[in-house]
Amino acid sequence: MIALLIGAGLALLCALVGTPLFIRLLVHRSYGQFIRDDGPTSHHTKRGTPTMGGAVVVCAVLLSYGLTHLIMWMMNPDSPGPSASALILLFLMVGMGTVGFLDDFIKISRQRSLGLDAKAKLILQGAVGVIFAVLALNFPDADGVTPASTKISLVRDLPWLDLAFAGTIVGAILFVVWSNLIVTAATNGVNLTDGLDGLAAGASIMVFGAYTLMGIWQSNQACGSPREAGSGCYSVRDPLDLALLAAIMSAALVGFLWWNTSPAKLFMGDTGSLAIGGAIAGFAILSRTELLLGIIGGLFVLITLSVIIQVGYFKATGGKRFFKMAPLQHHFELKGWAEVTVVVRFWILGGLFVAVGLGIFYAEWVVLL
Repeated sequence: MIALLIGAGLALLCALVGTPLFIRLLVHRSYGQFIRDDGPTSHHTKRGTPTMGGAVVVCAVLLSYGLTHLIMWMMNPDSPGPSASALILLFLMVGMGTVGFLDDFIKISRQRSLGLDAKAKLILQGAVGVIFAVLALNFPDADGVTPASTKISLVRDLPWLDLAFAGTIVGAILFVVWSNLIVTAATNGVNLTDGLDGLAAGASIMVFGAYTLMGIWQSNQACGSPREAGSGCYSVRDPLDLALLAAIMSAALVGFLWWNTSPAKLFMGDTGSLAIGGAIAGFAILSRTELLLGIIGGLFVLITLSVIIQVGYFKATGGKRFFKMAPLQHHFELKGWAEVTVVVRFWILGGLFVAVGLGIFYAEWVVLL
């Protein structure tokens, strides 16, 4: 628990101090956001606001995680170092963030709303996702538990839903596909949510907070642990280190949100939304709560569905719109809601989804107990 407090404190400090320094750098280089003409007209005033702020979050997370383990080692040389699960998750976060950074940089340098073309972006994201999935099936611990498994999970692995039903190789291939679907869904969900000042950051803070609590609980109730109660133990590799990383992610976003709340002085850009989405997907896969992500990240699901409904309805009706504008947050803007009102109400909605997800997580353990 000391490590979690140290890590979260360092991440908060790094983000709070690092963000204004990064803003000055971006302003000096005239790296401002290009606003799309087809968006809400009220957003045109945001043109020129510095972007790529997700780089601050990523750097704060990496620095805080490394320093935390260094401090813990200095306090106790026998303390465990960085875990395989956390390092693999950091690879996914940094990899996706790098793709987003390239996308943002092209937008800024060419002064347009489109960055990487769809094919290049898909290939790069797919490459990062495949490497992550392959790594996650390796590096077993002393008990033979790998960071991920070929079993699809809800609150824990479902033994009757194993992708390796036709053999180890087939299972590994299907897991790579399944893992990439989760990563793609999460990154797109956060990216679509990142349309109003502070919306994606605030919603993500609550999601990472949930994974912090779940990681602590999984560590306390790990199979073979002296604190294990009943038959509802968890077979998860490195749950406490994942909890540390989730706490660091949440704290780094709190520091970033200080500067990102309306009126935002810095946008996270695709650098941030793809990195955060990748991290969320990684936590779901490595904590063995893949299907539960659909509830914990319910706000992201809802906003993504609004886009799917809008596009499908537009094509089916020959040009009519189901919403005034998609994603969903812009629909309410055009209905007359103030931006801050939309953000706070969506935060409340996101918090309710997180609460329900945590309730399901705990209720399943109580039932097995």
